[in-house]
Amino acid sequence: MEYTISGSSMPAVKFDLERGEALFTEAGGMAWMKGNVKMETEMPGGLLGGVKRKIAGESFFVTRYTARDQCEITFAPYAPGHIVDIELDGSNEIIMQRDAFMVAENTVKLDMHFRRRLGAAVFGGEGFIMQKLSGRGMAFAEIPGEVVSYNLAAGEEIQVDPGHVAMLEPSVDFDITRIKGVRNIVFGGEGLFLAHLKGPGRIWLQTMTLRNLAAKIASYIPSSG
Repeated sequence: MEYTISGSSMPAVKFDLERGEALFTEAGGMAWMKGNVKMETEMPGGLLGGVKRKIAGESFFVTRYTARDQCEITFAPYAPGHIVDIELDGSNEIIMQRDAFMVAENTVKLDMHFRRRLGAAVFGGEGFIMQKLSGRGMAFAEIPGEVVSYNLAAGEEIQVDPGHVAMLEPSVDFDITRIKGVRNIVFGGEGLFLAHLKGPGRIWLQTMTLRNLAAKIASYIPSSG
């Protein structure tokens, strides 16, 4: 399998597949395709599997694309941002926010990930459940806005607005801390909590959140009342 990521703020990823190679994505994730492709929409794991995917921010169904011959398939994100390619070798995993998964090779496993700490679960900004990628093969995430990555050394810490945490390696300690100072809380405009990330491990941060984008657009929409 070969792939090419092209574009800037509205990118696309194009896959050139050989006979027998396969990809899967959430239902409705494909933009266009060319060649002899077998498309199968299914619900892996039955109803329970579909419910788990829905809770994790994806659709009940997944669609698998298998090349019957040499073919081309292209996927595009739902919002302005970037596509991040992730290589899994069977020993590493990636934790990502809900809705971040885009497409992956058939040998990659997508599952739910529960935040271990109550503070991160309740006040993390993106909910208790995230997504986890494991297995072996290439996977692709769609991240709103620009992407900034850090390789945190052991014990190195960074504080982030929770909504800007896009992805992280499982070795990174993820907790939520409360902002100190009454004036900071009331007038700071940053909310009550910050994500506290502690190395070792790699993290990916996003410069835009869909929630903030939606709120900004909504402020320009005239009220019907």
